[in-house]
Amino acid sequence: MSTVACETQTESLDDTIAFIDAIRKRVGQVVVGQDVVVERLLIALFTSGHILLQGVPGIAKTLLASTLSKAIHLQFSRIQFTIDLLPSDILGSEILDQQTGTFRTHQGPIFTNLLLADEINRAAPKVQSAMLEAMQERKVTIGNTAYPLPTPFLVIATQNPVEQSGTFELPEAQLDRFMLLHRLSYPDPEHEREILRRNMALGIRREGDGAVARSEFDAIGDEPVGDANMLVDAMHAVHAVHVSGTFLEHVIEIVDRTRHHPDLELGCSPRAGIAMVKAARARALIHGRTYVTPEDLYNLAEDVILHRIRPNYEALAEGRTASTALEEILSEVSA
Repeated sequence: MSTVACETQTESLDDTIAFIDAIRKRVGQVVVGQDVVVERLLIALFTSGHILLQGVPGIAKTLLASTLSKAIHLQFSRIQFTIDLLPSDILGSEILDQQTGTFRTHQGPIFTNLLLADEINRAAPKVQSAMLEAMQERKVTIGNTAYPLPTPFLVIATQNPVEQSGTFELPEAQLDRFMLLHRLSYPDPEHEREILRRNMALGIRREGDGAVARSEFDAIGDEPVGDANMLVDAMHAVHAVHVSGTFLEHVIEIVDRTRHHPDLELGCSPRAGIAMVKAARARALIHGRTYVTPEDLYNLAEDVILHRIRPNYEALAEGRTASTALEEILSEVSA
């Protein structure tokens, strides 16, 4: 490679890293203490994956998605999943025009760049299946016509680990469609203190003759820090991140051990290994590296693997879980 080409590639990488830092800084201006979640969202976005966020209400899942979409000027839609939701409410339908006697196509909210599927486990299995089919094939069939979804297309689904009454748990085969499942926790006291300070400083917003108290959504800046071209450059940069043969062997060994662990009745599919390599490359880029390291593998293992494995009854009866099995596998491989 010539010197000019190397300098151009280095400048492009520097621009991409600056773009990533600008996104994280913009999100940090609105959302406090969720750096890891932002990293996971960017990993999914840069690798054309999808992410499931699991956490109790009120920890900024919707705010995160909305802030990210505005930071890169992506089209954003939100669907609140409920028991009476129909597939056509998400995908769209054909509507009869009574004046002309012909059908016209109405495209649903899934035709967007960033879709927030809020509490996906509250919808019936038929709706969940229609949603996940679109995620996998990136197209929607309405009538006899298949419509491609916009690019980029990212689904950020959420589910509440409490209040399981009236919910339909996603089966493992459908959970496998999600590249990452990240479990959010409550903020620590320091971050919660900053959340309260920022909320107190929001003030009110005048609307006509009245006013309304401002929320965190009002603090989201409308000016994006990047555009679609920068996002494409970041996706190209991810594919240029070097993955060593040793790293691949570690991924293969971890995935294979999940299939033979005595506590597990369901191990990982090949999709888990693909997701791990893609996520590790994206994480390396986000941290300013052009190569993956074991740190990427062990840092992402829980989000990539845990929702793809299931413990057997004997393990559960003795108090062992999928999490403990994964910890054993990672410690054995690292040794």
